[in-house]
Amino acid sequence: MYISEISERSGLSIHTLRYYEKAGLLNSIARDASGRRVFSRLDLEWLTWIQRLKSTGMPLKDIKRFAELRLLGDQSFPDRKIMLQEHAEQLRKDIRRRQEELAIVDYKIQAYQEKENEVLT
Repeated sequence: MYISEISERSGLSIHTLRYYEKAGLLNSIARDASGRRVFSRLDLEWLTWIQRLKSTGMPLKDIKRFAELRLLGDQSFPDRKIMLQEHAEQLRKDIRRRQEELAIVDYKIQAYQEKENEVLT
């Protein structure tokens, strides 16, 4: 797949794909005889994983480190596992914090609702 097709399939802009390659997140993109990038199904799967890590709030520097470890193959499984465990714990903390914040917002909504009901009755 050329960059335009991978852009369409991944939902990422061509600019973003080039940036990811330059940033070291896409390290093994093949090139055809004309020098055009040729992406594989595995590249698309990796891009999907990058998007998931980003959407969970993993910093780009950590995603880059994960990409570097990935290139080392099976020997880096323990390190990648540790990275994901640490990230999962951070996500749990973030979820708890957001749940607490949501409870505060819900409390305030309830207070306004009660005031509205008092005014209407």
